[in-house]
Amino acid sequence: MGTAGTGADATVRERRRLINVAYRLLGSLAEAEDAVQEAYARWYALPPGRQAEIVSPGAWLTTVTGRVCLDVLGSARARRERYVGAWLPDPLPAHAERDRGHGADPADQMVLDESVTMAFLVVLESMTPAERVAFVLHDVFRYPFAEIAGVLRRTPAACKQLAASGRRRVRDARVRAAPAVQADVVRRVKAAWEAKDIAALVDLLDPAAVMTADGGGMVGAVLRPVEGGSRIAQYMVAIADKAPGLELLERSVNGVPGLVARRGGAVMTVAAFDVAEGRVSRIWAVRNPEKLRPWVG
Repeated sequence: MGTAGTGADATVRERRRLINVAYRLLGSLAEAEDAVQEAYARWYALPPGRQAEIVSPGAWLTTVTGRVCLDVLGSARARRERYVGAWLPDPLPAHAERDRGHGADPADQMVLDESVTMAFLVVLESMTPAERVAFVLHDVFRYPFAEIAGVLRRTPAACKQLAASGRRRVRDARVRAAPAVQADVVRRVKAAWEAKDIAALVDLLDPAAVMTADGGGMVGAVLRPVEGGSRIAQYMVAIADKAPGLELLERSVNGVPGLVARRGGAVMTVAAFDVAEGRVSRIWAVRNPEKLRPWVG
C-alpha cells in the first residue's frame, strides 16, 4: 500500500489518497480530515530511527488511517443514534463549485467516482465497520487482502470474507441510470418543482420513492423518511410555498447530477438523486449547515 521511500516528500504525497480512503470509510469530510491528521501525527511522533526502518511510509500511513477509521466507525453508530433525525454522508461538490473562501478543504482532495455517489455511501453505512474497511480497501482501492489483514488485525481469508459480504450489500447501489438520463430527469424535477406542479412531480417520482433529509437538529428538516411519490411531491411543493425566493440550481452532487437550493445567496439544501427506469427512486436532502461548508454560498 502506498509509495515506497522515506522522508517528508514521501509522506506528504500520500495525503490526497488518504483523504479519499478516509472519506469513503467514514462518509464525513471532517472525520476523514481528522483521521488523516491523526495518522500523520503518529508518523511524526516516531523516532527518526524508526521512520528510517519503514520501507513504505504510504503503507504505514494507510494502515494507521484505516485503524483510526475503524475506531471511528465503531463509535459512530452510538453517536448517530443520538443524532437528530436521519444522518447522511457529506455531499461533495464538483471542483469548480467548491468554496475557496474557507481555505484548504479536504473536499479539494477528493476524486469523484462511482464509489462516492450518495447511493453507494448510504449502502456502505449499512455495513459493519470491518466489512466496510475490507470492502473499500479491496474493491475500491484494490489493496491486497494480505495488506488489509494488517489494518483489521485479521487473517487474509477473514478479510476476503468480509469484503465479499460487503460486496453483496452494495450490488444494488450502483448508479443505474446513465448520466445523461439522470441529468434529464433531475432537470425535469427542477422545472416541476419551480412550477409547483404536483402532477408533474408525481409522474417523475417512482410510486415507491423515498426521500430522506438531514438537518442535524440545526435547521428544519423532516425527521423521518417521506415515502411514496405522491407524498414526496406534496412535501416538495409545500417547501417551495414556505420559502419564497428559493432558487434551484443544477449541480454535480458526489459526481452525479443533483440540485442545490439557494436562498438569498446562501446554500440551504443539497439534494442527491437515484434514478432508475427514468424515474426518481431516492432523494437525499442534506440541510445540516456543517455539511454544506464546501459549497459556494
